[in-house]
Amino acid sequence: MLRELLRPNWLMECTLAELPIEALQERGIKALVLDVDRTLLPRHLAVVPASAQRWLAEAKQHFPIHLLSNNPSRQRIGSVAQLLDLPFTTSAGKPRRTALRRVLAQLQIPASQVALVGDRLFTDVIAGNRLGLFTVLVKPIDPQGRPCQRDRLQRFELRMAALIGTGLG
Repeated sequence: MLRELLRPNWLMECTLAELPIEALQERGIKALVLDVDRTLLPRHLAVVPASAQRWLAEAKQHFPIHLLSNNPSRQRIGSVAQLLDLPFTTSAGKPRRTALRRVLAQLQIPASQVALVGDRLFTDVIAGNRLGLFTVLVKPIDPQGRPCQRDRLQRFELRMAALIGTGLG
């Protein structure tokens, strides 16, 4: 069971800003739920890199988007959401499902047509898989908008998933 929960539908070797929007549409995706810290924003920063801003501007033309963060700072996440003109949820408690269920109710789109995009297996992917969303694991973002080169956390999670036989890649 845990093996399936840890397996993203799409394991990407790129950041959110490089995620092909057309490929999401081809997979029947109608809405996006985006993790914030390290997926959209670099660690400890509140400035969205230009590459992610461009990607979001394009994605917003095709999908409703909701920001979902475990971060408790309504001020930090809210200021980013306001800048991007997107709805948001803080203190989501992923991998718990409560906040994500509320987002799905607001979107009024079947879970299978919603993609949850994040950088963490043990929070983002598990939460999305528990509710039947299309889960996308991307590389964490650095302040320049590139894949983070020294990301120990995602590498650790991928090693742990491999040890329990998840079979990623």
